Amino acid sequence: MENTAAMPAPHGHGEPAHAAHPPTATGLSTWKLGFWIFMGSETLFFGTLISTYMVYKHESVTGPFPTDLLDIPLTSVSTFVLLMSSLAMVIALDGFQRNDRRMGLGGLMGVIILGAGFLGFQAYEFTHFYHEGLTLQTNLFGSSFFVLTGFHGAHVTIGVIWLLILWIESFRGRFAVTNEHALKVEIAGLYWHFVDIVWIAIFTLIYLIE
Repeated sequence: MENTAAMPAPHGHGEPAHAAHPPTATGLSTWKLGFWIFMGSETLFFGTLISTYMVYKHESVTGPFPTDLLDIPLTSVSTFVLLMSSLAMVIALDGFQRNDRRMGLGGLMGVIILGAGFLGFQAYEFTHFYHEGLTLQTNLFGSSFFVLTGFHGAHVTIGVIWLLILWIESFRGRFAVTNEHALKVEIAGLYWHFVDIVWIAIFTLIYLIE
């Protein structure tokens, strides 16, 4: 008779996340630790872009210049939209951690809609600047501005696509509410909050500080 007592149990529906992703010496799961390291490298990346912008924004010899184009009221609205998406992300994670699928789905959809709205504001701003004569090749302000905000917009786009995939999997029922899957939402949430924090820094340094 085959002895099955020593066979390892399969990764079941309610198995804790650390069974598949054991904690490291820091107490964090391997997924979460790896993602914190990734965000550290992203912080250095955006720090470099922001520093470059701050150095060159007043070095342009031809216009248009920042004071000619930057629309603080409009960007304040888009910033508020992005900040509200962080609140929706907190609600989504809380829903999945509480095993409340409806709350989790609603929160994720809120993040997706608000994130897409922010991208819409950014697309409008880029288009407006282009019609006003500012491009990557116009002057140093245009080059540093579009590179910095463009890379941030690309990160927001990646986040929206990531969360949309999680939402679709959840809606179709393939995304069971387990500790491991809640961890996936938590990691996506860390990424989204990081993108929001970076935008706060960008908004403050580009739009509020002359």
